[in-house]
Amino acid sequence: MAVNLLDFDLEGLAAFCAGLGEKRFRAVQLYRWIHQKGQADFEQMSDLAKSLRGKLAGLAGVSAPPLISEHISADGTVKWLFDVGDGNAVETVYIPEADRGTLCVSSQAGCAVGCRFCSTGHQGFSRNLRSSEIIGQLWFAEHRLRQTLKLPEGQRAIDNVVMMGMGEPLQNYDALLPALRTMLDDHAYGLSRRRVTVSTSGVLPMIDRLRVDCPVALAVSLHAGEDGLRDSLVPLNRKYPIAELMAACLRYLETAPRDFITLEYCMLDGVNDSPEQAAALVQLVRRHRLSCKFNLIPFNPFPASGLLRSPADRVQAFARVLQEAGIVTTVRKTRGDDIDAACGQLAGEVQDRTNARERLARQRVVIPIGSAAPAPAAGSLR
Repeated sequence: MAVNLLDFDLEGLAAFCAGLGEKRFRAVQLYRWIHQKGQADFEQMSDLAKSLRGKLAGLAGVSAPPLISEHISADGTVKWLFDVGDGNAVETVYIPEADRGTLCVSSQAGCAVGCRFCSTGHQGFSRNLRSSEIIGQLWFAEHRLRQTLKLPEGQRAIDNVVMMGMGEPLQNYDALLPALRTMLDDHAYGLSRRRVTVSTSGVLPMIDRLRVDCPVALAVSLHAGEDGLRDSLVPLNRKYPIAELMAACLRYLETAPRDFITLEYCMLDGVNDSPEQAAALVQLVRRHRLSCKFNLIPFNPFPASGLLRSPADRVQAFARVLQEAGIVTTVRKTRGDDIDAACGQLAGEVQDRTNARERLARQRVVIPIGSAAPAPAAGSLR
């Protein structure tokens, strides 16, 4: 099988070219052709030596995952479904805004974390994506959008990438890292570290590794201010509880490109949306002296979750508690929900190797809500 050059960051590509007897500057030329110009045909790479083009034609290629479908929302959001083999497909979402274009990228076929409110987790887990399958989503989207939007040469379509698609990025660290480095490299996409965000449910050892290897913006899926509730919503909390997570966030800020961590909080009706729970969050971040911003996310319901979206007035009341405490707080605008491209809706097609569907059918979990009445038992947790 031909080597897929999308698997390499620049250092990896330089090592590959060195193995062919080529100097580093040839790798830089090749890297620019692939990522800046979106070229996959070596014969079109006019400033590469003919001898190198001949070598590459025999043993390498440039290949993003094949496109299965494209759906465009009424609000301009675009969702692509990509075939990653063996019956698996992953979703990628482009969100156009007035001041930027954001691409939401998947890192796994499915997800093994099993967060209660996320439809991807309810699909189970098949496998990690390769680096080529991660960066291939950006490679495809950037160059397709340049054509469809008829952008002038050199103008980017995408200047913001969030690793918030299918999967837990930090459970696929070895493939994630080269993809992140390619996103940041000036010979490729040249994205700012502040404009590349890794979202994690809290894989603490990998948060510490990312802090050293490639510090980009960090978003943490929090969703609760105390361990009992978060254990039910985010099962990974049982291994890495909130206090340890806060400590990891503080360490990350030592090298982070931003001076705050984004804390994501999905608003679930009657589960985690009371003013008292907002006040507990204030005490949590004050106790740990964490510089943070809260991003409140309206829940996008799906039947298997057994959960409902918090009413808008309750979301606003929750936000006011945080804001009055001096914490920057935003409420995420739902985009692309008419094509199932909104937060928590990405499911793709997953050949589950974890029996998630069976577990969901067998288990009935009641979420603890302190003194409040318990939520209706539904869905499943790992």
